[in-house]
Order: sequence, then C-alpha cells, then structure tokens
Amino acid sequence: MASPGAEVELLVRGQPDLAEVAPEIKAPERPAAVAGADLGWRDMEGDDRELQYGDGADEVQDGGFPAVERSRLQELLSLLGLETHQVRKLGLQDALQISSDSVRSWAPQAPRDLPWSCLRKLQALNAEARSTTVVLDLPPDARPAEKESQMEEEVIYWDSADDLSADIYSFSELPTPDTPVHPLDLLCALLLSADAFLQQEILLRMSLCQFALPLVLPDSESHAHTLLLWALRGVVRTSWAQPPRAAGSPWEDGVVLPRAPTFAFVRMEVSSNSKSQLLNALLSPGHRQRDCFWHRDLGLGTGAREIADGLVEISWSLPSGREDLDLFPEPVAFLNLRGDIGSHWPQFRLLTEVSSAVFILTDNVGEKEYRLLSSVKGSAAKFYFILSPYRGKRNSNLRFLNRLAPALRMDHAHVLVKVSSTDGARFLRRLRCILAQVARSPCRRASVEDMAHAARRLGLRVDEDCEECQRAKGRMERITRSIRDADAFRREELRLQGELWRKAARVERELCQAQWAGDPPDKRLAELRHRLLDLRTQQNGHAPAAGLQEFIAGVSCPSLGERQYFLRWMEWGLAGAAQPRPRPPLETVLALRPRQGGAGALREHLWPEPLGVEHFLREMAQFYEAESCLVEAGKLPAGQRRFAHFPGLALELLVRGLPLELIDGSTLSTPLRWVTGLLKELHGRLGRRSRLVVLSALGVPGTGKSTLLNTMFGLRFAAGRGCGPRGAFMQLVTVAESFSQDLGCDHILVIDSGGLIGGAPATAGERFELEASLATLVMGLSNVSVVSLAETRDIPPAVVHAFLRLEKTGHTPNYQFVCQNLHGTSAPGPKPRERRPPLEPPADGGRAAAHGDKQGDGLRTLAGLAFCDPEKQHVWHIPGLWHGVPPMATVSLGYSEAVLELKRCLLENIRNGLSNPNKNIQQLIELVRRL
Repeated sequence: MASPGAEVELLVRGQPDLAEVAPEIKAPERPAAVAGADLGWRDMEGDDRELQYGDGADEVQDGGFPAVERSRLQELLSLLGLETHQVRKLGLQDALQISSDSVRSWAPQAPRDLPWSCLRKLQALNAEARSTTVVLDLPPDARPAEKESQMEEEVIYWDSADDLSADIYSFSELPTPDTPVHPLDLLCALLLSADAFLQQEILLRMSLCQFALPLVLPDSESHAHTLLLWALRGVVRTSWAQPPRAAGSPWEDGVVLPRAPTFAFVRMEVSSNSKSQLLNALLSPGHRQRDCFWHRDLGLGTGAREIADGLVEISWSLPSGREDLDLFPEPVAFLNLRGDIGSHWPQFRLLTEVSSAVFILTDNVGEKEYRLLSSVKGSAAKFYFILSPYRGKRNSNLRFLNRLAPALRMDHAHVLVKVSSTDGARFLRRLRCILAQVARSPCRRASVEDMAHAARRLGLRVDEDCEECQRAKGRMERITRSIRDADAFRREELRLQGELWRKAARVERELCQAQWAGDPPDKRLAELRHRLLDLRTQQNGHAPAAGLQEFIAGVSCPSLGERQYFLRWMEWGLAGAAQPRPRPPLETVLALRPRQGGAGALREHLWPEPLGVEHFLREMAQFYEAESCLVEAGKLPAGQRRFAHFPGLALELLVRGLPLELIDGSTLSTPLRWVTGLLKELHGRLGRRSRLVVLSALGVPGTGKSTLLNTMFGLRFAAGRGCGPRGAFMQLVTVAESFSQDLGCDHILVIDSGGLIGGAPATAGERFELEASLATLVMGLSNVSVVSLAETRDIPPAVVHAFLRLEKTGHTPNYQFVCQNLHGTSAPGPKPRERRPPLEPPADGGRAAAHGDKQGDGLRTLAGLAFCDPEKQHVWHIPGLWHGVPPMATVSLGYSEAVLELKRCLLENIRNGLSNPNKNIQQLIELVRRL
C-alpha cells in the first residue's frame, strides 16, 4: 500500500495502456464549495449533454455568452472610469503629466482611482503596482461585509438539471466600490483602454518591476484576442552567458527576437494546485521568493476575475553568469494561461504550437478531457500532467491517461502527483530536472515573433499588423537594410558629421572664448568668423543623402501615429543593423580613466557610440546651422532657405516624448542656432502655457542618474549597461492645467547630462575645461540641479568649477545631492533625510587641494550649501534598485519610495519658489545665448 501523498508511478508495458492500477491514494479533502460544485458533473462522463471542446467551444462561447460578456466588460470599464477611453485611447501624455497627485502619497479612494494609481506606481517601479486595495472613507459599521474571496484557478459548475435560463453569474457579482477588483482585470482594462505606445510603456515598466508580462490580451466583448508583439518590442533584458561560452560577458537584447525553450503551464477544469505559485517557486533561485505571476495569496486584491480569463502571460528565467544562482545556463521562457483550456481553446492551441513542453494541472481526467486533448495529437510539444486527484477519481484518471499516452507520446515520467503531503522542495527539484532535461534536448525553440506567426495562423490578432505600423516598418527597413558598419554609414550618409563639423565646433568654441575674454582684437574675431563662415559654406554645399531624406519623410508624415511608430522602429532597426564594437571590461576603463585628456579620443575608443536616431537629428541640425549661419552673414537670401522647417519637425518629436540633443557628445558643443530655433518653435506651440522650470541631472557615468529621472517622471533617457549616447538630452514634461497655477509653471524641461561629466581632474587640461563649460551651461539653465554622486561621494570637479562660475553671476539653482547604493543589496532602513550624509565639508580642504584653492573654496561652499538647511533635504541616499543579483533580482520597494519622496521634494521646492524664478521660453533662449 502506498503511503498517503506518494507519487503515482505508471509503468509502460507491451500494451498501449498505461500500467496496472496501483492502490488508491487518498487525496486531501476538497473545500466544501468545490466538492459540492463537483456533484453536477461527476456522473456525466461520456454524456451527450457535456460541454464540447474545440470548434464546439467556440460556438458556445460566441453563440451563448457574448451579450453577458459584453456587458461585464463595459460595466467594469465604467466602474474604473475608463469607458470614455474605448474610442479615444489613453496616451503617454495622459499618463505622465504632473498633477496635484504627484506631490502627495495617497491610497485609492474609489475604483476609478485604481488605473491612475497603477500607472503612477509602475512609473515609479513600485512592486505594489498590482495592488487594487481601495481605502474607503466610511465608518466600519457602514461598510457591507466583504464576500468570501474565491480561488485563483476556481471553476464553478452547475447541475445540468438546473434552469440555465437563470442568471448563471449570480455567484460572482460585478465589483462594487467596496468589492476588490482583481489585479489582472485592472491590467486588462488598462491595456484595452491604452494606445499602442502607452501599452509599450506599461509592459516596459512591468518588466523592470519583474512582473510577468501579458502576451495574449483577451477581449471578452469582441473575442478578438490580441498577441502583444508591438507592446513587447520595447522590453530589453540583460543577462550573462555562463562560462565557457563567453566568460561571463553581459549582453542586452529585446525579448521578442531570441529563440528560447518555452514551457507552458495551463489548467484543465479544476486544479487544487496554483499554477502561478508553482511558477513563482520555479523561478525563485535560492531562498528569495519572486512573485512574477500574481496569485491569490499576495493579498493585493482578491476579487474574482471578470475579464482576465484567457490572458496569457510570459516571463523569462535569465542567467546571471553564476552557476550557483542560475536555474538554466540560457534564457528560458514560461507561459501561463489564465482560466480553463476548454474555455480558451485558441490560446491553448497557440501554446501547443510554440512550446517545448506543456504542463497541464488538473484534478480530473475524464471522457471530455480525453477528447479535448486527443485533438492536439501530433503536436511537437511534450505533454506533462501535474495531478492532485479527487477522492475516488484516481482509477478514472489512470484509465483515461492510459488512453491518452499513445496520442501524446507520454510515459510514466510525464505524470506527476502533488497533494498536500507532497514534499514541496523535492517536487520542485524533480520539476526543474524535467525542465532542464527538455531544454538540453533537441526541442522546439520559439521567439515572440515566432509566436506571432503562429497566432496569425490560428486566427488571433497581432497588434503589430495595423497599417500605420507596417508602413513605418517598411520605411525603416529602406533606411537600415544597407547598414553593415556604423562608421561607414556615418561617412557616406551623414556627411555633415565629419571633419568639417568638428572644425566648425572648434572654431565656434574659440570664438566664444575670445568674446568672454573681454575686448578681444577685432582682427582675431574677424578671422574666426571668416573661418566659421567658410566651413558652414562647405557644409551647405552638400545635399541630404538618401537615408536622411527617407528619415525626414518619416518624421514629416501627416499621421501622428505613423510618425511615432516610425521613430520606435528606427530605434530598434538601428540597434540591430549596426551593433557597436565590443567594450573592454570595466576594470580596464577605470584603470585608464586618469590618463584621459584631449577631446576624449580614448573614451571614443573604449566606448564606441552606437548609431541612433539622435545622429539623424544631429545631421538635420547641422544643415539648419549651416544655412542659418549663411543667412545671418547675408550670404544667402532668407527666401531661399530649404531647411527652415527642420526645428518644427524636431519639436513634434520632443512634444511626443523623444529626448532631443542639447549638447552633442562627439564634439562636446552646443548647436546654438538649432537649439534657439527649437525653443522658438516651442514658444509658438505652447502659446500662453509657456512658463518653464528647468530641472537637470549631473554626475559621472554609472551613478544611476538617468534611471533616477526615468523613474521620477516616466522619461526615456538612455540608461542601463549598454553603450548609450553621450550628449546632454532634454525632454518636456507637461503639468496638468488644473495644477499649473499652484505649481507656478506649465512645463518642466528635464535635462540629462548623459556621460558628459566624466570626473576629469583639473590637470586633465582641455577635457576638464570642456566638462566645466558643459556643467556651467546645464546648471546655468536650471532652476533645480540634481547632482548624482559616485560611491566615493566626491563632487565632480567640473561641477565645483561650474558652481564657482555661476556664483559670480548670482545664479544659484536649488541643489539636491543624491548618492545611490548601486551594488549592495537593499535593506529597509531610515528615511532618506535621516541617513548619514554622503557629503562632509572637508576640514582642511586637502581633498580639493589638487584642484587649486578656488576649487577647494568652491567645494566648501557647495558642501556648505547642502547642509545649510537640513529641513530642505539637500542630501539624499537612495537604496539600490535590486534585491539580489540581476537579472533575476526582485525590485526594491525602498528605491521606489525614496525616489518618490525626492520627486515630491523637488516639486515642493518648485512650488515654494526655492529655486531661481521660473523662466519663460524667451528668457531661456537668452540664457542659452549668454551661457
């Protein structure tokens, strides 16, 4: 007699049936509600009245239920305040604008607050973004008793003798203000109400939060289920190849392109085991639990699902390069279908078409289950069962499993039993061994793009198939198909960014320095102006190359949607077509950094700049600069200008959330006429709402400042381990009109200095002067400056020098110093303002002596400014973003909370006028010219 909870071993003998029936195993007692529900179906195996699957399931779904389903979707959207966004979809600008809610921490008071709470938390990388808890302002005795929460994977049955004309949904009423909304319903409602670009942003933030991502989005109203290929294209993951393949080297790639072993987990009828909890346990290395997949025990909202059944989620196990932590030596994908496979047959068929193995969780295998699964025979996927059998159902289960074995090519190793007495750790080890064995064997490997091809064959929609998206993709391919080498493409297609450009930048810098020196000789000024005019004339003699003309046509397209699609396609197409040369190890770079000098040639060698959209915009800027210079000198009539409309094209991109270059990272110069033209266009575009506050972030590369800005404001500055653009970039954040009067501005212009401030010492000569000049420009334009410090907690010398220059002019932005724990494991601790200050004014100035007495005095003054009023929170310590080792580490709630508190402080300082007076755009233009 097998002991209770022992695993069933089914032995294959010469006949097609699986082996003799072993002694019955006692299953755990079923919950009363489920056991009672089972009575209606228990004697109906083989009955003509049973629910048919396959095509029949579609007929029942389409023929009997759509009206009820439709009303439930609309009612839920109405409850969440999203009903108006079925026609006019929510966009990025709707989600990211700053409102009064941005300066306070509050819990949702009603269901219609939940979508905005979720979006704000996702933007801040808050691990609690899936919470749907509503805090009601009602006395406890006035609140109706909460109904009992239902199981995540529960299926409700009714007896066939019942009157089916009755309301079969009476057991699960629609949510009310005091009934929790299921987190997956909230996610589906948000995605159904969002446009393609907000969907992409939501999935990107979910990925950073380490949440499982929606792959197939169900639409219970139209039954037009959609595979989210476009929405997933923006997700990039970093992982490390294990030795000996590449000696622990990191690589970054989009999640839609690589092919990987794929494991699908589905439920058939009722299962006592939770798929999501099982998947989370599988994906959790060590002892730290990862909650990629939402499950009922998270306590973040436990209402029954209304519209999320049929959702397919995807997550990945990615290697970190450490064999003791990695579950697999290569990326592996996991798919999770919400709901019963019989009710969501197209999704299940898709999983059988793309998966290496399908794991079916069920408590019962009967006649209808046998007929359902027999229809997928011939699939290349391997099938496994995870059983927790009902009492008395064991013999029936084995009988039908015997019949299924030949069709699904199964043997005893494909059937696992997990009941309450099963050793959970041992079961996980066995399951991981099965997954590893399948991944090592010759098996189907699929990418998300492959899944999209299979979805089309099965009649599912793919979000990327819309006409605007495909036209934009075609235009991108015409530009990128000939790119083989980034440097060669720049020489041949982006001709104005060659030696003429570098010479012109150098002459303009000399001209500026001569004017600042005071009373320069007229002969010297005339000579510099003549050289500059000659260089600009040569530039203006060129015509835009074919690739640039195609790019201009793309950003000039009358359709706003097609323009946005085109820019995203260009980002990915350029990244894939012109991979930069590999970087040396970070240790090599750090060892060589003290010897950097000149114009940064060594940096160019160590960190080759990848080809990006910014290079096309930079080429447009140079055409505009050259033409404007000739018009100013009277060498070209204004009526013959060809490129005067270029700033207007670029402005449209800035308004739609694309970072635009303020200082280029190659010549380390500012295209003054181009930036001025942009700001003039912006002034005309914004009209009466043109009051600006400028917020900048400065610091040495690798201190997390770009991620900090992206997290605070939902921006798209280049961040991460990849080699991104090195210029200073700006993005525009809109302030809600209802809040602009209170905040005192209409927009916030955010400037990220990229990798411009490298920490060069004063002895580095030209490099230090360039860094100091750029820091002066960025800080001089700013109302608020966030100085991001390395773990050495030293202020970059260029920032000190810029502070000294600006102090003479009386310009003192509001400074906030941020020191981030970039490598250590985050742990709960005191509030940011209570932490040990990262800056300490030096007692003797010894650390600054190497930079000269003025710099030493500046360091004292700047550090003194940081501590002049502790209540203003000038010094912040931000915990690390990750708990553990990326890429599988969980996100730190402490990071999100600290960044949100810093954001509130910055906005409060702006509102209270603690920074320099807010600027209008005309004043900003004048500042750019002066600085």
